[in-house]
Amino acid sequence: MKALFIGRFQPFHKGHLKVIEEISKNFDEVIIGIGSSQYSYTMDNPFSSDERIEMINECLKQEGIKNYEIVLIPDIHDPPNWVDHVLNIISAFDVVVSNNEFTRELFKEKGFETTNTELFDKNNFSGKKIRKLIATDKEWEEFVPTNVSSIIHEINGIERIKDLFEKQS
Repeated sequence: MKALFIGRFQPFHKGHLKVIEEISKNFDEVIIGIGSSQYSYTMDNPFSSDERIEMINECLKQEGIKNYEIVLIPDIHDPPNWVDHVLNIISAFDVVVSNNEFTRELFKEKGFETTNTELFDKNNFSGKKIRKLIATDKEWEEFVPTNVSSIIHEINGIERIKDLFEKQS
């Protein structure tokens, strides 16, 4: 059976990793959908799709997880038609795994089986929180896998996020 797991992964953090580890043990394949894939260099989406793919691949390779594929899912900002949009990109999966109630509801309305996973310290494992910690020079690296921290440093992601937050203020 194939499971679809969609997220923006801005950045990919330890909560995402735990969810994918859990899904990969329970399903033959995990399809990781990178949502809002067309966006980058914004406060909500500072990292490009290529950077997010690299973060995910590096972490899953280190953990020995091989039963996955990554698919880009651009946002269309049209919830009633979003599931059909996803189905045009990814047509073969058996269950949608999401902790987002709205996402689960949209897929349920189209007849898909949905499930959620255990939340792994949602207060700390939140992309929004991690981005804010980075922007305000607070400790953030403990919330992301080491590979992700290295990638963020390599691509000058800290300065990017700080610049985006500064422009927003």
